[in-house]
Amino acid sequence: MALLSVAATATACFSLVIAWTIYSALCVLRNYSSARQLGLPIRVLPISHGNPFWMIVDRKVTLFFRRLPFGDNNFTRYNWRGWEVTPGRNWLYLCNPEALLEVFRRRSDFPRPLQLYELLNIFGSNLSTVDGQQWKKQRKITASCFNDSNGEVVWAESLDLAADMLKFWSSKDAVSSTADDVRTLSLHVLSKAGFGKSFKFQSQDDHATANPALDYKESLKMVLDNCILIMALGTKFLSRPWLPRKLRKVHQACVAFQRHMTSVYEGEKRAHEQGLSTDRNLLSSLIRASNEEASKFPNGSTGTPSGGGGLTESEIYGNMFVFNFAGHDTTAHTLMFAIAFLAAKPHVQDWLSEELHTVFADRAPGRWDYQRDLPKLVRCHAVLMETVRLYTPVPVAKWTEGSAQTLQVGDKLVPRPPDTMNDGRQAWSEGERSCPGKKFSQVEFVATMAVLFKDWRVSPQRLEGEQDADARGRLLRLIETDSAQVLLLQMLHPERAPLRWSKADYNKMSQ
Repeated sequence: MALLSVAATATACFSLVIAWTIYSALCVLRNYSSARQLGLPIRVLPISHGNPFWMIVDRKVTLFFRRLPFGDNNFTRYNWRGWEVTPGRNWLYLCNPEALLEVFRRRSDFPRPLQLYELLNIFGSNLSTVDGQQWKKQRKITASCFNDSNGEVVWAESLDLAADMLKFWSSKDAVSSTADDVRTLSLHVLSKAGFGKSFKFQSQDDHATANPALDYKESLKMVLDNCILIMALGTKFLSRPWLPRKLRKVHQACVAFQRHMTSVYEGEKRAHEQGLSTDRNLLSSLIRASNEEASKFPNGSTGTPSGGGGLTESEIYGNMFVFNFAGHDTTAHTLMFAIAFLAAKPHVQDWLSEELHTVFADRAPGRWDYQRDLPKLVRCHAVLMETVRLYTPVPVAKWTEGSAQTLQVGDKLVPRPPDTMNDGRQAWSEGERSCPGKKFSQVEFVATMAVLFKDWRVSPQRLEGEQDADARGRLLRLIETDSAQVLLLQMLHPERAPLRWSKADYNKMSQ
């Protein structure tokens, strides 16, 4: 009987796999027929990137196939998140800047596909997952938190952390932990500006493991490091006691992170009721702004407009998660790309240093002023804009929903069938849905660049027999060939090109 039961289970599972395969093939054929009407190059992929299981295993599977003799094909070249024409729906990729801006301008023709962003509702609905009046309410409240007061905190914390990071890097013969270290810097800036928690810089090489269930910083780090897993499986599933210990630790981190937000939320509510002032970090500012908005419509007044009033507790938690999710790896990956490019372009480093010495002269970073000095750092800002032009970390998705549209791309009028996704690269998005944390990330990037390149230079470590030009060329090839979409666009193996930091030779610069 037991053998019959096992055989029946195996048969049922096999039948489900066959049924799923046939269904997926029919969906691909349907979408292929629709895509052929566009008259554009087509790439057919067998799996949709929105498949939760595929979100977890895609990198491992594609890397396995890449090692096979026939591994260089459409499946391995394009089946990263961000490159998909799939059983789910068709995706159209825009590289024309005028056409991309046109999509942003025509908001009613190309709305935001909210169903793609529902995975971000881990701790509650948020700015990325709502629309209409709810979005207007959340936008009004959240935008008020990103102000100059918060910018000054980002500026000061970035300067301190970048100085500590530079001290560590310059003490090493070569640094392979650059990507991990800039992620640590970004995490600590978010901790201070977002939650009022300040931490000293600690390199990934020297990092001691802490308990994510007890330690706030570790819980936030584990949540951000495991975003794909959490979004794909959900916190409810991760709470199952029979799961492996590693997955249960991720759930413990989610619980600890929410517990910290709840503690701050309750404390801020009490302070607001008593008229007391508190630390103006993002979380406390968000709670205050929400309470102030809610006080305009006391006791559920019938005059409250649709979507008016303050945020619910879960909406506050949801938006704080999205602030951290959106602001952590985006800035960290952009810093990594910029440092790698600059290591291959020493003349641009000299160009940066020239402006930094003009602005700061002999002043130490502790005396650099946010209001007076930041607007003068035009070249640091130019490096940021050029980096995101070349390697924008976040794709922006729009879709045609239920109606067909047309779009002018160059000299060609391209039809867009219903239910077609449009993917483009636009840093911080555009229009009314532009990223409210744009200034936050720019201040963090510029402050970090200023500390790193005022008096120091970075170069790729030379391999045996290499000249400087060879090492720089090898680094540029690594950026070009080893960058791909994981959750965001990033360098996959930056540790393969260790970097060296040295004091600037001003005599050489003046020649």
